[in-house]
Amino acid sequence: MIKTLEQNTASTESTSNTDDKKARSTVQSLAKGFRVLEAFTSENDEQTLSQIAMAAELDPGTTFRMLNTLVDLGYVSRIPESRRFALTLKVLDLGFHAIARTDLRSIVRPILRSLVSETNEAASFAVLQGADVLYLERVRAGITRLGVDIRIGTTVPATQTAIGQSILAFLPEQQVQKVQMLTPTTPFIIKPHATEPALQDLLVQIREDGFVLTESLFTDGLRILAVPVLDIDGYPVGAISIAAPSVRCTADELRCRALNSTLEAAKDIGKALEANGSIGSYF
Repeated sequence: MIKTLEQNTASTESTSNTDDKKARSTVQSLAKGFRVLEAFTSENDEQTLSQIAMAAELDPGTTFRMLNTLVDLGYVSRIPESRRFALTLKVLDLGFHAIARTDLRSIVRPILRSLVSETNEAASFAVLQGADVLYLERVRAGITRLGVDIRIGTTVPATQTAIGQSILAFLPEQQVQKVQMLTPTTPFIIKPHATEPALQDLLVQIREDGFVLTESLFTDGLRILAVPVLDIDGYPVGAISIAAPSVRCTADELRCRALNSTLEAAKDIGKALEANGSIGSYF
């Protein structure tokens, strides 16, 4: 009996020592932050603070601080006119190297490569993320540099950029209003000489045309052609943009040379994502 008690005591002390060592070698606040992120699921993609606290098994005060931190970092967003929170696509930034092996980029990249071969201009694919668009894929035309540092993971304001406006033009009005209420995560300075028509008028025109062709509002000497990628119901799951130096071609020349190819590429991506079942998974 004494031996059994001694064995149990030794076992308890050993477990306690292991737990203490584990606690000293880990950052518990970081672990709590991930528990907050993991509280969101496909079934519960928008939740209140109390719901998140319950799912993460944390007290409301800790959950509140974690959510504020994650909102500031751009990984969680507050849903306008509600007390709910939701994950943003910035979470994908944590795994872009893994994303390189996913179906999404394996579908998009070959189509962009073909588009670049036809147009000889850089092409990108991006999706809406809160008030921004997030670039998920980009193919450059040879070694040409465009004077703008757009890379995979870059975000730009949706309402003020061609690629974002091409998505917004095909969203329901209520969703456009929600996007306008949000604050972009990336600082954005429009060129001093740039002028821009009212957003609603611009979106109506883009919806009628099916594309937008404009001078870049934040990079001198760059012309942008953007086309939405629509699903089978006409909902914009992303957009393709073509960027070309203004000195190399006029707007009319870029339209004649690249518009049809870009429209076809957008259709191909939409059909491929639909057939592959990737739209629901990623968007």
